[in-house]
Formats: sequence, C-alpha cells, structure tokens
Amino acid sequence: MGGASPDDLPDPSELGASVRSPMEAYSSYRGGNWTPERLAFHQNLEAFAERVGLVVGLQSNGKISQEQAYTEIRKIWKELKDSKGTLLN
Repeated sequence: MGGASPDDLPDPSELGASVRSPMEAYSSYRGGNWTPERLAFHQNLEAFAERVGLVVGLQSNGKISQEQAYTEIRKIWKELKDSKGTLLN
C-alpha cells in the first residue's frame, strides 16, 4: 500500500495540539519516589503511547503498511528503552 512513510508522521503541533514545554507533564506523575528523572521518563512514556496511537491510526486507515507500522513502533520503543537506561539507571 502506498501513502505516508513512518518518517512522514506529523509533528503533534501540526495537528492542532498545544505545544508543551519539555518539563510539562501530560498527566500527573503519581509515583511514590518522585525525581526529575522519573518525571522525564513518565513524559517519555506518555509520548510513546501517543505516537503508537498515531502509527496504529495511520495503519488502520491504510496510510502505511503493517510492516511500516511495526518498524516505526520498534524505533520508538528503542527510543523509550534508551531513555529509561539514561534516566532511571
């Protein structure tokens, strides 16, 4: 199937979403042992979930193939995993 490639995913600000500061959480962090690093990872986790939702939506609507969706999700999973290693270790 043709259509957008995973590299063509829109920036959330292009979708009319409000632009957030890197230190602004999407939702409250309720962890018992709060640190700035845990807050940053929490934000990365939320961004991962949002991006996976966009990829799934693109694939569901025929804009990208299942293979492209899988590749993009693997890529953003690696980014999340790397941020965990950097922020929480």
